[in-house]
Order: sequence, then structure tokens, then C-alpha cells
Amino acid sequence: MKTGFTIVFILLVAIIVSGQTKISGLVKNAKGMPIHGVGITLLQTYDGAITDSMGKFTFSTVEKGDKMLQAKIMGYTAKEAKISIADHAVSVVFVLKEEMSELKAVSVTAGSFAAGDKKRVATVLSALDMYTTGGANADVTAAIKTLPGAQQVGEQEGLFVRGGEGYETKQMIDGLVVNNPYYASSPGIAGRGRFAPSLFKGNIFSTGGYSAIYGQALSSVLLLESVDLPEKSEVSASITSVFVGAGTQQLTRNKKASYGMNYGYTNLTPYFSLLTNKPDYFLVPQYHTADANFRMKTKNGGMIKYYTTFSANQLGIRNADIDSIFLKNAFQLKNTNWYNNLTWRENLQNGWKMFIGFSFATNVDAIHQQLQNNNNQPIATGMPVLDSKTFLLNNRQSYTQLRAVFEKKLAGLNVIRFGSEYWYNYQNLHYHTYNSILNNHYNALFSEADVHVTNAMAVKIGIRAEYASLIQKFNWAPRIALAYKTGNHAQMSAAYGIFYQNPENNYFINYSAATPHLNYMKATHYLLNYIKTTNLQTFRVEAFYKQYQQLVKTFPDTSCSGSGFAKGIELFWRDKKTFKNFDYWISYSYLNTERNYLNYPQALQPNYATPHTLNIVTKKFITAIKTGFNFTYTFATGRPYYNFQYQTNQQKYTVADQGKTTAYHNLGFSLNYLPNLGKTNVKTYMVWVVSVTNLLNSNQTFGYNYAANGMNKVAIQPPVRQFFFIGCFLSWGVDRSQDAINNNL
Repeated sequence: MKTGFTIVFILLVAIIVSGQTKISGLVKNAKGMPIHGVGITLLQTYDGAITDSMGKFTFSTVEKGDKMLQAKIMGYTAKEAKISIADHAVSVVFVLKEEMSELKAVSVTAGSFAAGDKKRVATVLSALDMYTTGGANADVTAAIKTLPGAQQVGEQEGLFVRGGEGYETKQMIDGLVVNNPYYASSPGIAGRGRFAPSLFKGNIFSTGGYSAIYGQALSSVLLLESVDLPEKSEVSASITSVFVGAGTQQLTRNKKASYGMNYGYTNLTPYFSLLTNKPDYFLVPQYHTADANFRMKTKNGGMIKYYTTFSANQLGIRNADIDSIFLKNAFQLKNTNWYNNLTWRENLQNGWKMFIGFSFATNVDAIHQQLQNNNNQPIATGMPVLDSKTFLLNNRQSYTQLRAVFEKKLAGLNVIRFGSEYWYNYQNLHYHTYNSILNNHYNALFSEADVHVTNAMAVKIGIRAEYASLIQKFNWAPRIALAYKTGNHAQMSAAYGIFYQNPENNYFINYSAATPHLNYMKATHYLLNYIKTTNLQTFRVEAFYKQYQQLVKTFPDTSCSGSGFAKGIELFWRDKKTFKNFDYWISYSYLNTERNYLNYPQALQPNYATPHTLNIVTKKFITAIKTGFNFTYTFATGRPYYNFQYQTNQQKYTVADQGKTTAYHNLGFSLNYLPNLGKTNVKTYMVWVVSVTNLLNSNQTFGYNYAANGMNKVAIQPPVRQFFFIGCFLSWGVDRSQDAINNNL
């Protein structure tokens, strides 16, 4: 009986096996590499298999006729093949295309350092990083200067990037240009930035090759993205050695809108009273600042934001006159600035997004300078070279910008965006009896596409067209960048672009119909970089070359016949992993640049540029004592200085004197102490901050000023070698201490 059953079972199995068809094949990617773990399914049946390490699969089926065979695995687009099953074996080869994934896809990084909650490129400097960078004193520009590409220029405001002047870098808030991002100051002293890091949730510092949707920046853009809604309502106050302030940020009950306001007052009188060697301020710097904001979510997930800020500052300082022995120059400044920024971002239907922005700003500088004697009384000498130093100057500027950008998401991660913007700049300048009024209407159209060929390759291509009424010329600026993923967390990027910028307004003041029209200044950028980044470490190296054309020359007449170049290589390394509870970054820049512009008699290294710049930034928070210690060391080789003297007999400028300053050294330090750390039921949160610039009291010289006859020169140095700051920051409603800890762990 048992033997008969066995025989019947064997016969049945043989019949079933003889009716099966073998299906086999191979699965590979677009590069021909096998894909392991792909699910192979004969649709509408239970038959299938999984590919092995060689991408091969095999299984048998009793099904007959036309069927659909599917290959499917996460990260690739599923693919089906129609097969006909009869008595013969079937072989199929699948080539799967990698799916476009925002988490896996490469992104263009050439020329840009980005930070923010939604950026997929290397997070570099957050708002908290800027607050805790030693010696930066919570100044956005001072913190950005620790990144490669930026030069250490301390005698005038601005970001000097890769051989460009300070005005060649534009700062933008939510895509709208800020025309006066720094507080007004006296000659030889750099003004501090107007905006606090806490206003921004993200930033992109583009050192070159930036997007076609932005323009009028010959060298660089710093894009600042303002915060959205706060997590909670908050009231804050600050009491420091140089300023006091208070503010509030209120979140509505439905958590769909917020509003806030702040006021601050700065007066350096108490600080200077403690110094033995101090500048001769007859009017100590004072600043009043006030700002307000409103933010609201829309029904479709968009956001409306309005931000306004007003500031008024004044100062008066005396310096020894360089063209005489006993006389002085008394410089007095009063400045008012009002800036407004209104934006609307909206999600439209069918994958469309919209951005509309409007900004308006006014800036008024009232400058009064007097030639004075030893008794600080005004004096007239009868000598034009001296008496011309007594003057009144009033400069009023207004700036308006309208901007609209539309974006459409296409298949995968591909995106196209296009838009337009209009700028209107008005300037009314009074100098003694001379009056100059300038009006400039600027229009631009732009379009750009992000094309992801695969997860490993992406291309960004764009073009920008501009017209400026002051120049009465059009330009076309093509730009392209591409990125290729070279391995886990690693990629290479390259970029090319043409960038234009109007000459500064002061070159148009004596404009007349007889003067040849000035042109756009032009720079062509070439960039190549490699970056490898994880959550805790970032390595980046970038090489660049810039060709300058049509720079402004002021001799023998005002024209755009200048030229120049800048080339170099930059390194950046940030590490939160190697040493426990320790964060640091190192940046190095090599720059080789020359320009023949302004009254330069030949191509020379500009007096604001230096070949080698090194920054070392360290941050350590010790929980046991509730204190963070932050050090920043900056080194830069000496900068060139020149004395150009006009030779009447030769009718040209020559270099009468030149040299290089001593190397620049600066060790900055800051300490933040959180006394409420670890305590429960605390209603008032407190942070103490202590900061020192130039901790080692190094001698810093930025260049030299020359007398009119060239017989006397005076070093340009900071008004005080060191700056000490101590402050107490209070908040009610939001505890920021954990943020400070996590940033340094």
C-alpha cells in the first residue's frame, strides 16, 4: 500500500515538473552593473524570485500564454516585460532606471555654502553658529568671513570675495536686495551689519557662479532666508556693556500667524570711559534701532511675511590732519535708514509655486567735516588742499524692488523657474552748492531649469537679461552648473557663468552728454569643486578663475576700460566627530589677483587682497559648568599698499611708494554661560555672554593714507586694538539653552 502511494506521488510530481517552464534573466542598472535584491514577479500569479548578488534570477511556472513579468526594487523605477510562456525556457534582461529621490539626488554646490533646515547641501553656518563664533560679536558678516573666499578687510564694510571689492557682493533677504546692509560709519572704520542672525533660518553664501535668478553682483551673493512662525510666544530683554534692548514675538492661538517688535539703544560712552587709549570722539557713537514683523500662513500652505526696521545713528571723531602738523579733521555723521520687506510665497495648483516680493528702503547721510586748530575751532588757511576738507554733504537714497518668480515641478525632481524683477534707485546728493540727482530704472528677465539626469547627475542651466536706464544698454548672462555624485556622501560640481553689475553711483555724478556712456562691469566665472559631507563632518575643496572686463577706470577719463583676473583654490573642513563634545572648522584661501582699474597705472594686486587667509574656529560646551568656550584664530598675509602720484610732465599716474603691511593676526574669544541649565520650573531663561576681539592684542595695519604731496603716510588701524563685551540676555517663554548645547555636541 505504502509503496503504491509513493509511486503515484512520484508520477504526479513528474507530470507537474514536465509541465513547468523555466524563466530566468538578469537585472542591471543603466551603467550595466547588476542589482541585488530585485523582486521578480509574474503578475497575477504567485510565481517569482529575488535577484542574487550577480543580479541573476530564475524560477519555474506552470502558467502558459502571454504574461507580464515585473522587476521592482526601492530606489528604481519598476519595469514590466511582456513574455510568452510555452514549452521553452524564457530569458529576460531588465535595465532599471534609478528613481529621482530628493534624499539621494545630487545637488549643485559649486560656489556656494548653504545652511538651513531644508538644504541638502553641506550645512555650514547656522544662526547659532554666528552667535557663538569667537570674536564675531553676533555680526553676520564677521561670521561669514571665517569661510573660504572672504578677505579680512577691517577698515571698510562689506564682504570682499575672491578679488572683488565689497560692493561686488550683494546681500539679500528672502530674495530681495538690501541696499545698505551696514550701519554708516566714519572713514577707516568698518560699519557693523544691521541684521541679527536670529532673524534668519538659513543662508547661502555663494562665492561665485550663483543662480541666474539673481544679478547685479559681480563677485558674490549672500542669500538670507528669514524665519517663519515661532514655536511659542516670547518676550526678551538684553542688558550689555554697550547696548540695551527689549522685544516680543507673539504666536496666535491657531498657530497660523505671528507678530513681533524689538527696540535697541547703543551708546559707547560707558565703554570708552574705561579705556586709556581711545579715539577722539567728540560725539560718541549712538544708535537707535527698532523693527517689527508680521507672518501668516495661507490656506494652501504658503506664507506671507512683512519685516520693517528703522535705525538712526550719529558719531563725531577727530583725527590729525595728514597734510599739516597742528591741524585736525573733525568728521561728524548722522544717518537714518528705513528698510521694508514684504513677500508672498504660495503653492499653486498642478505643481506650480509662486513668489512675489516687494522692498522699499531709504537712507540719508548728513556729513559735516571741519578743518580745526589745536583748540578744536574751525579754521581757514587759504590753501585749497587744506580748506577743501571743510564741507557739508547730504546724500539721500531710496531704493525700490519688485520681484516675481514662478516655479513648476516637472517629472521626477526636474524643475523650471522663471520670472522678472524691477529696481528703481534714486539718489539726491548735495555737496556745498553742487547738487546731483540720479535716477536708474533696472529691469531683468530670467529663466532657469534644474535637470536631474539620474540621482548621480544634475544640471542647472539658466539665462538672465538686463537693462539699466542709467547705462542705456542690454546684456545677456548665460549660466550653467552641473554636479556628479562620485560616491557615498561625495560629489563634484562645476559651474560657468557671466555676471554683470552697474558701476557705483558716484561714477555717474559728473555724467554729461559729452561723456561716453559707461558700461556694465563684467566678470566671467569658472569653478570646480569636490565636497564630501555627513551629518558630523564636511570636507570641501574648490578651484576658481574669474576674468574681469569693463571695470571702471578714472584716468585719463571715466570709462569702463579696466580689466583684471582672480584665481585660486580654497579648502574647508568641519568636524564634530573626531573629538568628543568638540566642534571646529578650518578654512584656507589662496588668491592670486590683479586689476588695472580706477587710477591704477598698470595691473596690480588690489590693496584689499592678500594671497593667503586661514581661519580656525573652535567651539566647546562643558555641561558640568554650563559654559561654552569659543575661539577663532584668523591669519592673513600682508596686503599691498600704494601711493599713486600724478606726474604733470608725463600726464600720468606713477607708483611713488609701495609696500606690504605686516601679516594680520586675530584671536577672538567668546564665552556663553547658561545659569538656568538643568533647573525646572524656571520662568526666566538667562544667558551670559563675554566676548573679546584680538585677545593677543596684535598690531593690525590695513594699509596707509598718504599726504597730497606724498611726504607723509599714516597707518590705517582699528580705532581700538581690542573690543571687550559682556552682556546678559533674558527670555520669557522660550528656553534657548538646549539649542546652545546641541550645537556644540
